[in-house]
Order: sequence, then C-alpha cells, then structure tokens
Amino acid sequence: MKICILRPLVWGSMAISGLFNNVYAEEEVIESETIEVIGITPTHGVGLPEEMIPYEVQSATNDDLDRTKSLDLSDFINRKMGSVNINEAQNNPLQPDVQYRGFTASPLLGLPQGIAVYQDGVRVNEPFGDTINWDLIPESAINSINLIGGSNPLFGLNTLGGALSVTTKNGFTNPGHRAEAYGGSFERIVSTIESGGNNGQWGYFFTTSYFQEDGWRPESESDALNLFGNVSWRSIDSTLDISLSHGDTELRGNGPLPIQLLEIDRETVFTSPDITENNLFMINTQGTHWLNSVTQVSGNAFYRSNDADSFNGDGTEFVDCLSEGGPAGFLCEEGDPTPIEDQNGNQVSSSFDAINNFSTRDQKSFGGTLQTTFLNNLIGHRNQAIFGGSYNQGIADFNSQVEIASLDANRKTTRTGILIPDESTVIKTHTRSWAIYLTDTFNITDDLALTLSGRYNNTSVVIGDRNLDNPSPELNGEHDYERFNPAAGLTWQFHPEISVYGSYSESSRAPTPIELACADPNAPCNLPNAFLADPPLEQVVTESWEAGFRGRLNPLINWQVGGFHTRSKDDILFISTGGVSSNEGFFDNIGDTRRLGMELGLDGRWDKLDWSLNYAFVHATFETAFAVSSPNHPFAVNDEIQVSEGDRIPGIPQHTLKLAGDYAFNSRFSVGGDMVYNSGQYLRGDEANLLDTIDGYAVVNLRGNYQISNRFSVFARINNLFDTDYETFGLLGEPDEVLGPAFDDPRFLGPGAPISGFIGIQVEI
Repeated sequence: MKICILRPLVWGSMAISGLFNNVYAEEEVIESETIEVIGITPTHGVGLPEEMIPYEVQSATNDDLDRTKSLDLSDFINRKMGSVNINEAQNNPLQPDVQYRGFTASPLLGLPQGIAVYQDGVRVNEPFGDTINWDLIPESAINSINLIGGSNPLFGLNTLGGALSVTTKNGFTNPGHRAEAYGGSFERIVSTIESGGNNGQWGYFFTTSYFQEDGWRPESESDALNLFGNVSWRSIDSTLDISLSHGDTELRGNGPLPIQLLEIDRETVFTSPDITENNLFMINTQGTHWLNSVTQVSGNAFYRSNDADSFNGDGTEFVDCLSEGGPAGFLCEEGDPTPIEDQNGNQVSSSFDAINNFSTRDQKSFGGTLQTTFLNNLIGHRNQAIFGGSYNQGIADFNSQVEIASLDANRKTTRTGILIPDESTVIKTHTRSWAIYLTDTFNITDDLALTLSGRYNNTSVVIGDRNLDNPSPELNGEHDYERFNPAAGLTWQFHPEISVYGSYSESSRAPTPIELACADPNAPCNLPNAFLADPPLEQVVTESWEAGFRGRLNPLINWQVGGFHTRSKDDILFISTGGVSSNEGFFDNIGDTRRLGMELGLDGRWDKLDWSLNYAFVHATFETAFAVSSPNHPFAVNDEIQVSEGDRIPGIPQHTLKLAGDYAFNSRFSVGGDMVYNSGQYLRGDEANLLDTIDGYAVVNLRGNYQISNRFSVFARINNLFDTDYETFGLLGEPDEVLGPAFDDPRFLGPGAPISGFIGIQVEI
C-alpha cells in the first residue's frame, strides 16, 4: 500500500518538474539570498521568508532554549511564546496540558487534541488518542522550533489551532561537545551530554539526557532517560539524515486536590499512586536532493513504537448493594442490585473502598512523506510551488483491568489481586491515513505575494474486540473519514519595515480510536480503561481567519500584532457522567465552538538588555446550546446543566501576558528572568459557567549565568521567586466519596509548584 501511494507521487513530482522546466526554461532563475526561511510543511524543504508567510509563526533556536534554562520543550514555549498556557492536570513537570489559542496538546486521554506536533517531519501525536508525550522529546536534541498558528491544512490531521514543528540537531548544525548538570529543590537532578562533528561530508550527533526528582508532593518520584543519535551525509546537491530516538520514562502525577483539602495542605495527595511508564523507539530517515537548480525533492520514512503502561489508584466506583436493593455487604455497580464477581466467580465484599486501574498501550506507527519544491518563475514572476503526499499507519493494542483495593491512612491504594473480569477491555485498533497536498506562493509584485494551499485527507479507523474472557462485539467497527481542506493568504510589504498578512484556512481531525470506542451515553466508560461501544462520531472541521501586521520599529526591535477567528464544527467533548475524579463518561459531538483572539508580540535589544513581551487575548466559547451531564455540579438538575451559546470553554484563560529579559553586565556575567500571567478560567464540568472562575495568577522566575572560562560556566535558576500560591486548572468531582461528608465542596484544583532553586555547571569543548 505504501509503495502504491508514494510511487505515483514521485512520477507526479517529476512530471510537474518537467512541465515547469520546459515551459519556463528560459526564465531567470531566482538567486539564493542569505535570509532566514521558515519551513511551511512538516518536511520543511526550502521554506519561505517570514514576510511572505500569511499567518503567525513563532520561532526559536537551541540557543534560546539554553539561555532560558527551561526544563523541557513545554516549559520553554510556556515561558516564551504567545497564546500558550499550561494546565498542570497531572501535576508532573513532564506531563503538562499545553494549550495554544485555546486548543490542546496533552499526554492525557480524554482531552480533545487540537495541535499537531512534528519532530523532523514525523507526526508524534500517538495513534491511540492523538496524545503528546512531552517527556519523549528531549530538549538537548532540539535545534529549532516553529509554532505555527491557524488551521493550516499542510500539517494534516489535528491542526485545528496550530502546529508545533521541531527539528533536531546534527553534526553540521551543532558541532562540538558539551556536558551539563544541575540539581536542587525536590531532589531534582538533570544531566545532559551531547557531542557532534563533521568532516565536510559525513557528520554525527549524539545526546543523552536524564531527569530524576522526588517531586514537591508525596508519591511524586519520577525519572526520564532519553537518547538521541543522528548520522548525516552532505553533498553539493543532496542531504541524508538517519536518526534514532529512545526514551524510557516513569512519571508519577498526583493530580488535583479537593479545594477544602488544598486549604489544609497544598502538598498533600488526594489518592495515589498514578504512574505512567513510556518506552519509545523511533528511527527516521530524511533527505533532500536538488534535481536541478530550481527543483528539490525531499521526504522522510519512519518507524515509531511506544509502549505505555499506566497504574492509577482511585476511590471506588462501586456501591454497597443494599443501596441498590440488593444484598448488604457486597459491592454492586450503581443502578444494578446484582453483586459484582471477581475472576474466580466470588462476590466481592463491600469492605473495599478503592480500585486500581491498570492499562497497557502498545502503539506502533510507520509511514513517510515525499514532496517536491519548484522554484521556477511563473509568467515572469517569482513562484514557489510544493507538491507532496504522506502515508501513515498506526496500530495500537490496548488492554485494561480493574482491581478491587482499599485506601490506607495516606489514601494510597493497596494491592489485592482481586480482579473484576466484567470491567476488563482488550481491543486492537488500526488507523490508516494518506494525504496529498499542494501549496503555491506567487509574487504578484515584488512586495505582494499570494499563497494558495490545499490538502486531501483520507483516514480509516478500525476497532476490534480481542477479549476472549469477556467479549464485547459491540466494540467492533470500521469508520472512514475524508475531506479536502483549502487555504488562501496574502502578504504585502507595503513599507520597508512593515508588512501585513491575512489568510483563511481549514483543517480537520478524525475521531481517535479512544473517542470512537467510548461514545455511547448509555454505556459510559472509565478513562483510560474500560470501553464499551463505538457509535459513530463526526470528524471535527475547523475554519480559521487570521490577519495582522509585523515589522521593525528600528533595527533592534521587532513587533507583531494580529487577530484570529477560529470556528470548529462538530467539536468533540468528553462528557462526565460521574466518578470520584469525573473520569467516567463518554465522547460526543457537541456542536460548534469558537476561539476569537488577539495577539501582540515585541522583542528587541536595548543596550545590554535582550527583552521580549507577548500578550494574548483568547475568548473560547461554545456556539451551540446543549444540555450536558455534570452530576457533580451543585446546580445540576437531573445531573445535567444547560450550556448556552456564548458560554466560555473551561480551562482556557482569556488573558495571557509574558515578559522576559536577559541583562549582560559584561561578557561573562548575565542575569535574566521571566514573568507569566494567566487570568481566571472556568472549571471542567462547569461548561455552563455557573460557578466562579479560578483565580488568575502571575509567576516570576529568575536565572543567572557566569562564564568562568571559555569552556566552563555556572548557572542558577529560581522558579516561582515570590513563592506564590496558585492553581493552573480545576474540575468538579466527588471528594466526599473518599474524605467523608465533611468534604462537600465538589471543586478540585491543580496546585502550582512552590518556590524552587537549582544550580548547575556547563562544560564545552
């Protein structure tokens, strides 16, 4: 199948190349200019200057990451990039929910994923739920970052709010050898080693990074090991890179706290443990070749495997059978008087007050992309055309079990070995996607450029039940989705230092296997475990308008101001029907949603100070009225609340402000810092906006660096300098099920980390 798809692309690319060369062979060839270009497709290729791109792009390099001393990629974009905020739902620094323009890229199943993330042209959204594991993208391997705004169809499925494209280092871009280590609060120790070099034709790069900490709350020990290696080859007209990635992480997250418990002790834990283990292997081959001076072929082929295991202890979802009209002293499902049975056919005592959820996800994906770029003049005007296609397959084996347990004095679950066969799930999913895309940027004049783009996506999702002991044939299903998404934009450099841009774009995402396997309101499931049915869901289609100005106030100050309007049709939401942490429910299309926003960015240099400012206003709302299940809401009627058109989407702050700066006292000593402000947001489960928002907050971070010699430097970092108490998100739950009737406030809040300090050393050779 893969060969059948890609071979016509090669022939088509060559045919178009020949057509352009024959028709315009006498046209003047565009001369190379030493200007910075930005990749406008996942494969990057030739790229375009920023002033010719009709949408907002924020870029950063490995030097920017090193200067901020950020923990990882998600930490960096949260501190430095506009319209980005973080919800610490897991309360682990390597497992944040990252939101951009009100769309999410999260490691957690159950959240609607609206951002496509690429590493060297490989889409690293996991095949089972489009989730993103930030712990598997090592910062020490990153060479550059592009955060691309809008529903850009060129980046394929999931690009509803934007795309994050990362390129990694190689021996040509990053020669040299470096080691870095730092430690401090929470018993955190982080170390990295990297080495790269080339002889003009062959190059290599290798890095290893290790993270370990005890965390600032109990039961928070985590560690993460990442290895990345690259072998490169360069010639006059060709490049070839082969990279290997390996990740082995074990992360513990404690999640939010009931607000009444939070007021007693911010560092305590509601229930534990909550452990996620990832084991990644990825190989990626990418290359470029100039067929002639105006035609480049580029592409990649990859294989990626991630085995993810989770173990989550929680309050029980079962009740004493007496409350349901059954025999006393045994556990029943709510609404059913029949006692549940364990794997041996025995009825389970009601003395147990907790459960352990176990799940394994063996996810494998493979595929590739091939594109051709043409730089021929068109009717006497500069023109860049890109034609390409991609093919991807994702296979996931999912297995889950529920174990009956008890909570100890610290609300940590015990192990009993008592399993509930009726709650087990074994499924296999197969996702296949192929696409063809085209983009053309035509210079109407030297200062005015028109860009037209389009992408056709074809996706198939197959779900099969594999549970021999507790078969669920209703899970079996095949779902097909297809769509052509267009885009058009204009840029105009009407002044040497000012340009204006505007664009319209569409993108879509097919429902993921987890959403399709948990979409029946009459058979709710527990995330991320039991799946019960797979009625069809509609794919989400997003339409986006964007416009703005950008330029320079002087040679040292850059600025950008813009606005966007994004509307998603048939948006998908996880609707809670209960559970201690509101993790029981189903996925459903809930109508239209809208993100309306404005962005302002400034950066520059004044004397010895490098500084930046980013402000964003994001108004995210439901645009279709609907009744939604929210059994833990204090104002619910028959366990439902009524959402009205215009109600704000929970978890998204309207206002975000970021200030950052670094001051060099001399060539050896510099001090810097940043401030992040987020306004209040509504709680998940309060889609009708009937409760107060979470308080807004501002966090200040400080850093310093001293260059001892050309090879040695020491650095320090203080996070949350003023030890601010703040919360990054909230939801509604049932704390009384675990803590007793005195804890009757259903609000759960995710606390932010207290003040922390770290000191380290860096050695360069």
